[in-house]
Amino acid sequence: MRFAYSIKQKIRIAILLFAVMACTILIRVLEDKSVKSMNESFVSLYNDRLIPATDLFYIAENANAKKSMLEAMLYAPLAQQNAWRMKDSITRLNTAIDSLVGKYKRTFLVQQEKAQLPELDKWLRHNANVEAKLLQFIAGHDLKRARKLYESTGRASIDQTIRKLSELMSIQKQVGEELLRSSAFMVSGSKLYSTLQVALAIVIGILIVGIVFTSNVVKISNDKFRLN
Repeated sequence: MRFAYSIKQKIRIAILLFAVMACTILIRVLEDKSVKSMNESFVSLYNDRLIPATDLFYIAENANAKKSMLEAMLYAPLAQQNAWRMKDSITRLNTAIDSLVGKYKRTFLVQQEKAQLPELDKWLRHNANVEAKLLQFIAGHDLKRARKLYESTGRASIDQTIRKLSELMSIQKQVGEELLRSSAFMVSGSKLYSTLQVALAIVIGILIVGIVFTSNVVKISNDKFRLN
């Protein structure tokens, strides 16, 4: 009877140990998944938020630089003498802007960004058309028409482009904050998994001690039975 009882106890403990082992494996899988998600979140934060936000900033800087050059050619007599050099500089800035916009479009875009991009493209095209006319007027020494075009359309177009860029940078900030909150939640989950692993390790230790203790009790009982 005692031997049978001991076997039943050992079977129960073995089942518990198996359950604990299965839970440990499950927790490990969940923890690995959480770590992978955190890594993907941080990679996305860098590649799809930080870098694009920097690119948008440089696009805005280039747009402001073009604005300064155009105003210099229109209103500064000394700058008008080097208009051809400024034309080359504006062309280089436009090339840089196109490159940065193309790079930005290849990143992961949220729905808000997808909605804003056509507007940005529209204003960038409008800027290019206005700039081409302005440079044409300046090259023909028709500053009066050039200034009129810039004051009626050109300045407002550039300012609108910069506002669109600011809106996109604000979206980057919002999405980045969401990614950080998601990462913080995953970190707390990882801490929970670690706590559960420690708890399970303690349970396993207690069960092992129980098995050893039960085995010793059964052995002592059997020895006494043989002596009697």
